[in-house]
Amino acid sequence: MSDILARIPLSAIRVFEAAARLGSFTRAAEELGITQAAVSWQVKALEERLDRRLFVRRPREVILTPAGERLARAATEAMTSLRSAINDLSETGEGILCITTLQTLATQWLAGRLGAFQLAHPKIAVRLDTNNRVVDLTREDFDVAIRAGRGGWPGMEAIRLFPSAQTVLCTPAAMAALGVPPDPGRLLEARRVGSDGEWKAWFRAAGVIGDGADAPAAPRITADTQTLEVATAMANDGVAIASPVMFGRELSAGQLIQPFEIYFGESSYWLVYPQDRRRAGKIAAFREWLLAEVANDPYAQKVLAQIPPVAAAS
Repeated sequence: MSDILARIPLSAIRVFEAAARLGSFTRAAEELGITQAAVSWQVKALEERLDRRLFVRRPREVILTPAGERLARAATEAMTSLRSAINDLSETGEGILCITTLQTLATQWLAGRLGAFQLAHPKIAVRLDTNNRVVDLTREDFDVAIRAGRGGWPGMEAIRLFPSAQTVLCTPAAMAALGVPPDPGRLLEARRVGSDGEWKAWFRAAGVIGDGADAPAAPRITADTQTLEVATAMANDGVAIASPVMFGRELSAGQLIQPFEIYFGESSYWLVYPQDRRRAGKIAAFREWLLAEVANDPYAQKVLAQIPPVAAAS
C-alpha cells in the first residue's frame, strides 16, 4: 500500500478532493485555476492507479461511488490539516482576530482589557462579537470563542479560564439589612433581582431551603443579562445573583458587596479554538495574553481557589 501511495502525486489528491467536495469537475477546475479536461485526466489517472472507480459521471454532475466517498473523507481531512499547517507556519501574527463570546463577559470583563492586548500586539486588529449561540468555529468567520459550559467540544482545544460560579451581590444599603454577621435567610425578604431558578439554587447551596422545599416567592424583576440585572439591583438597593468575576470593578470600588462565600453552578468559561489552529500566530498571542489576564485577576483567582478544578478538555 505504501508503494501505491508513493506513486500517487499530491496534485491528484488535491484535484480529487476539490471535485468530490464540489460535486463537479467544472467547478473544481474553476477553484483550482485549471481546465476541466485537466481535472478529468487527473481523476481518471487516480482511478487507474487505485483500480477503483471513484465517480459516476453524469451530464452535469459527478457522484461519488462508495470507494470515492471513503477516499473523499480522508482527502478532505488531510487537505484541511495541510492548509491549516501551512497557514500557521506562514502566519506572521498580523491580521484580524475575530472573537465570539457572551454579552455579559464581553461587556463586564473582556472589552475593558482588549486595549492592553492591542498595545502589546499592534499588528493584530480585534473584532468582538457577542452571541449566545454556540458558533461553529470550523465553518464561521471566527478565530476563537470564550464559551460557558463543561468543555469537551469535538475538534476543539478548550482551556479553562475560571468557573462561572454565581453568588449574591448587593449594594452597601442592602448589605446593612442582612444583619451582622449577614444572615442568608434574610434574603427571602430582600428586594431580589434575577430568575427564580437561580435564587432557588443559591438558597439550596446556602442551606436556607431543603432539596424538597418549595421555592421562595419569585423575584419581581428579571432581565436578559447579568449586566442588566446587577444594574437594576444597584439602582434600587437590591440584591442580584451574578458572577463576582464579571463585576470585579464594582466590587473593588465598593459599589457592590459580596456578603457570602457561597456559590452554585457547575460550568466554567473556556477559551476555545480548533485544535489544528493552536499554532496560529494571532491565536497563540491571544491565548498567552488572556491566560496572563486571568492569572492577574484577583476575583478569578479567588473563585478558582474555592471551586474544585476540572480536567482540561480538547
